[in-house]
Amino acid sequence: MTPQAKLIFTISLFLGTTITITSNHWITAWAGLEMNTLAIIPLISKSHHPRSIEAATKYFLVQAAASALVLFSGMTNAWYTGQWDITQLTHPTSCLILTAAIAMKLGLAPFHFWFPEVLQGTSLITGLLLSTIMKFPPITLLYLTSHSLNPSLLTFMAVLSTALGGWMGLNQTQTRKIMAFSSISHLGWMSIIIVYNPKLALLNFYLYMTMTAATFLTLNSMKVLKLSTLMTAWAKAPSLSAMLMLTLLSLAGLPPLTGFLPKWLILQELTKQSMASTAVVISLLSLLGLFFYLRLAYCATITLPPHTTNHMKQWRTSKSIPTLIAILVAMSLLLLPISPMIITIV
Repeated sequence: MTPQAKLIFTISLFLGTTITITSNHWITAWAGLEMNTLAIIPLISKSHHPRSIEAATKYFLVQAAASALVLFSGMTNAWYTGQWDITQLTHPTSCLILTAAIAMKLGLAPFHFWFPEVLQGTSLITGLLLSTIMKFPPITLLYLTSHSLNPSLLTFMAVLSTALGGWMGLNQTQTRKIMAFSSISHLGWMSIIIVYNPKLALLNFYLYMTMTAATFLTLNSMKVLKLSTLMTAWAKAPSLSAMLMLTLLSLAGLPPLTGFLPKWLILQELTKQSMASTAVVISLLSLLGLFFYLRLAYCATITLPPHTTNHMKQWRTSKSIPTLIAILVAMSLLLLPISPMIITIV
């Protein structure tokens, strides 16, 4: 792919995202979602590998169906209420259809089946876009319509997503699939709180984007696609491996790292809403995710040569750490002490 084509697709991607998050009409929101889909497909399939083509086809089919459901939801609501405004979604059937459509776009269980396969079929940088920027417009639509959505349905989908994201990530050896199931699990935490405290769900999403970006960029810098390669990464980039371990523990939500902040606030809000049993269930299910995060961290730093992998030991290089990775890792680790200021802003 030429640099000019890549620039056009990237600009279209950010333009589609901007159109969706700034629109208050269902047609313009749908148009922005379609721009997003059409812009990311060439980036998914740019390697011309059969797996990439398969991933792009799966992504297109799922996103086209979800966009059609979004438009159908808006049309149904306009038919009954005469309103095309996104915030005026009041008809129960429209709310149900929109919840299913957003769940398909995000990869929430039980519509999660496409996300790990698509992420596995593309590069780490495109996987980063799919895990962060591409989830921003659907999360925004969920935020704008949160007052109309069914709390019981979202709670069920959230618990199911956290359970499946943790359970199915246990047996994975590919880093991209592990990050996909990590994303599904984190989306469960966002969707369970979106009805009760939408700003807290957005805060969770922003912190998730920061930690995921740091993890993906670190893995891409070390050229790590599977666990057996990660075991030999210490000899090549010891400082990056150490930062990757801490970032993964932050994604798992361990104190005193940044990832503990959104989980702590969400559990506190669920308790305020008399949902203590749900808070206990979802916090216990997050321990499944903690297992494979610890597995990744173990492979990154604790498993040192000699070991039993079949990979050749890589030469240590003196390449400096990119500034962006350093900033993202620092934010992924050190924001908990300023949590009172963050909560005040929210």
